[in-house]
Amino acid sequence: MSQTVIDLGKDFGKREMRFSFWGLVVLLLLLVSIQMYHIVPPGHRGISVTLGKVNPEELPEGLAFKWPFIQTITDFPIMQLSASGKAPCFSSDLQNLTLYFTVMYRVPASQVVRLFQQYRGDPFTTLIEPRVQESLKQVTATSRAEELVKNRERVKDESIAKLRLAVGDVLQIVDFSLTNIDLSDQLEQAIEQKVVREQEALAKSFELEKERKQAEITIVRAEAEAKSVSIKGDAIKSSPEVIQLEIAQRWDGKTPLSVSVANGSGTNILLPLK
Repeated sequence: MSQTVIDLGKDFGKREMRFSFWGLVVLLLLLVSIQMYHIVPPGHRGISVTLGKVNPEELPEGLAFKWPFIQTITDFPIMQLSASGKAPCFSSDLQNLTLYFTVMYRVPASQVVRLFQQYRGDPFTTLIEPRVQESLKQVTATSRAEELVKNRERVKDESIAKLRLAVGDVLQIVDFSLTNIDLSDQLEQAIEQKVVREQEALAKSFELEKERKQAEITIVRAEAEAKSVSIKGDAIKSSPEVIQLEIAQRWDGKTPLSVSVANGSGTNILLPLK
């Protein structure tokens, strides 16, 4: 009886060992199968590295097969990205100002392997931001602080041109914008006071111009009236009948109540009629 129990125990132990062995085999095969493929997500390219050697050809989106345990695939984004930052700068009049910016960029699919090999980390941090800082410092150093505030579009255009030249074809700079130009409190107050004075000067200039125009109009009217009187006087001297004609045109048909009589001295006497 005891011998039978021992034999049953041995058989059960062997079955457990066989089950554990095949379970380990299945688990190993499952791990190997998982390691044999990789899915490159949309908007990315895959970079394949086999035992430390980078494949020069990037992998497209979708399913990609690889050698398990000796080959890895890294996903690299190629969609448009944006990042923001700030750059402390000096103007040509040695004013301290801070420019806040936003850069929109894209990694060309043909450059992902090159970027992966030559630039470590995020492309914005390692490649774009240092060149933005340099470009903005070069642009702001050529103009006064007040001019930079008034001509933000010019600062943007010159900065993006310098940035694209510095980056080259490694990255595509889609757009660049200045979100804010931060000045010192003293400089902001000085600019505001200057603007107020300019507006007051423009208002005074407008009033002076208005008064000058009004004076010109008055002179023109006076000259026209004087000329009109002179013309009428000349007409009366040359044709005395004009007076009689004017009287006839203005008579309302009623009997006059007075009459003008010459006294021989060149003046007329107004006599009432009863």
